Amino acid sequence: MRVPQLLAALSYGDAIGNEALAIQRHLRAAGHESDIFAELVHPRMAHRARPLREYREVSSPETVCLYHFSIGSASGRLIHAAPDRLVVVYHNITPARFFLGFHPHLAGLCHHGRRELFAFAPRAELGLGDSDFNRRELEAAGFRATGVLPIVLDLSLYGRTPSPVVRKRFDDGRTNVLFVGRVIPNKRIDDLIRSFAAFQRWLRPRSRLLLVGDFRGFERYLGRLRELVRDLGAEEVVFTGHVDDDELYAYYRVADVFLCLSEHEGFCVPLQEAMHFHLPVIAYDAGAVRETLRGGGVLLEDKRPELVAELLDRVTRAGELRRAVLESQARAVAAIRATDFGALLRERLDAVLRGGVSREGPGDGMADGSPRARSLGSPQ
Repeated sequence: MRVPQLLAALSYGDAIGNEALAIQRHLRAAGHESDIFAELVHPRMAHRARPLREYREVSSPETVCLYHFSIGSASGRLIHAAPDRLVVVYHNITPARFFLGFHPHLAGLCHHGRRELFAFAPRAELGLGDSDFNRRELEAAGFRATGVLPIVLDLSLYGRTPSPVVRKRFDDGRTNVLFVGRVIPNKRIDDLIRSFAAFQRWLRPRSRLLLVGDFRGFERYLGRLRELVRDLGAEEVVFTGHVDDDELYAYYRVADVFLCLSEHEGFCVPLQEAMHFHLPVIAYDAGAVRETLRGGGVLLEDKRPELVAELLDRVTRAGELRRAVLESQARAVAAIRATDFGALLRERLDAVLRGGVSREGPGDGMADGSPRARSLGSPQ
């Protein structure tokens, strides 16, 4: 069967793009014809995707299209009007309120994108979220059949040689607190800075905050964050901007703890990456963070700076808490390694490819076999 994928963009090193490539490999291995079509393609990925204008060559009532839902997308307008059968893969849309005052245009796109999701509900035979948090949003939007297809990392990629420049620059005996992700308001980088400033001032003067992620388009927010750093008197707060893979792997290796205080996540791949690098994780319990951690790390219900600072101090010292956190994360990584993504994909698409769908109940399809991943709020 012809099972193409549509994306707004196929980017280098992007979690959604990597998932699309993994889906493609498994579909082709199962004997299906499966090309990726995208509006925008990173030069390094040019050989992996076809331009959107060529989609008409495969479009037909017999084609089953996997559309990675994206806001303000020409690919969305194309597939909504096409004759193809449709499966929507949903990676979440950040609520518009987070961008007000920083990026009004993106706020508008997010607002209308969430409304557009409702328009796709009657059009699609199946909606797949990469977390149960996302699946529930599909269900609330009116999708008649939903399921979970979690992102499964290719952990073999992380064994590549890390950047020696990054390691030499930052592996200097300071305690490195790491966050990886775009520098955008829903990630609450301001809360990270406040917590780090308390940690540095009162508990660990020789420390550094590494904020690894792209800030293009959010220069106004970045400016506010730099002002906050100055106002708090924090030192060694590093905004790296976009980095290549070898640099990213080096940042994970020089870090002592991973801290995430984001208030909206549909999945959050860096949490699982940090666990793979044996880096203790502290994260605020919001969105799909609990599911992503799969019982590993420390989940916070309160992120007051003084409380976060104290926890940072405890998990970066040798002791029972650090040992328990790392053990919980080792179990989570083992579960990730044991996940058969190909089998999950075939199970999710089986009914559609056979010509019909059945409704899943909440929590069905979780990779660990449970509706909720157990969290380690207080390690035992």
